[in-house]
Amino acid sequence: MKKYRVGIIGATGMVGQRFVTLLENHPWFEIAALAASGRSAGKPYKEAVAGRWAFPWSIPEKAADMDVMDAADVEKVAAKCDFVFCAVAMDKKATRALEESYAKAETPVVSNNSACRMLPDVPMLIPEINAAHAGVIEAQKKRLGTKRGFIAVKPNCSIQSYVPALTPLLDFGVKAINVCTYQAISGAGKTFERFPEILDNVIPYIGGEEEKSEKEPLKIWGELSADNSEIIPASVPVISAQCLRVPVADGHMAAVGVSFERKPSMDEIFGRWKNYRTVAQELGLPSAPDPFILYMEEQDRPQTRLDRDFERGMGVTVGRLREDPIFDYKFVCLSHNTLRGAAGGGVLSAELLCAKGYIQRKE
Repeated sequence: MKKYRVGIIGATGMVGQRFVTLLENHPWFEIAALAASGRSAGKPYKEAVAGRWAFPWSIPEKAADMDVMDAADVEKVAAKCDFVFCAVAMDKKATRALEESYAKAETPVVSNNSACRMLPDVPMLIPEINAAHAGVIEAQKKRLGTKRGFIAVKPNCSIQSYVPALTPLLDFGVKAINVCTYQAISGAGKTFERFPEILDNVIPYIGGEEEKSEKEPLKIWGELSADNSEIIPASVPVISAQCLRVPVADGHMAAVGVSFERKPSMDEIFGRWKNYRTVAQELGLPSAPDPFILYMEEQDRPQTRLDRDFERGMGVTVGRLREDPIFDYKFVCLSHNTLRGAAGGGVLSAELLCAKGYIQRKE
């Protein structure tokens, strides 16, 4: 098949670098443009990321020699691409303006950023959970005045372990969730070399993270309005979150307590996790994990270092399900924050949007 031409906006940051590696041999996508701030523009990519390449493997050869474009030169970048991934380090106002400028240049944007997440006509996708929310895109295009340009986003990395684990249980009436997340330093775009204060330490605050962890699941679990003009967030469950930064390179773990209107048995929960299959697996999307959720029987699993790469870092591992004296049940779960939670989730969302016809090649 003819591959989609893809741009990466914010290509020099950690998530942008992940996009570069994930697209190196992608069966559907090929990198057509790498863009970043004016400081990097005009430099070969390998020079632009010299001294801050975040991974132990080499920069993919094709990307290494590509000249970095200025992300602000929207028309020039858009002309080379069928769609773009966006992972910029800018404030929300500037990020939204940049993403909307690409959409208005008739180039769909699949964003890793938070600026547009809570807009009612922007789908915030976890393809295995709320693929139907893409139906709001036509309304968004009317607002933007575009024919093919739009913005789709992926949710915050902190929620991508526990929201998948809870989704198969929603029809039991999930009414209250207490979650504490233990989040890797790569979620802050850091390595141990560039974050020495995390060594032998836990930092009990991540700016803005707890609010996102409490609000974003409700949008994901929400419904399209009757006229498909907006996504209406769910009103329940109530979620209380605490988010901690821990001395781990990659992988976000969550400890969850959950209460139900109709308490299921443990066997019912195990069955739901084991048999949870979704449109992402049915469509055979290249980045889709199969299975999406794996329950681990060992008392000391999942472990971050051992299990974060399950299903190429795109699956979710769960363990230690047991009854709780305050909530009905408690368990732990784990996802890879820069794969499932960031660039990989973006790639999977783009695959879904291509498979469903929302993203089309430019003629």
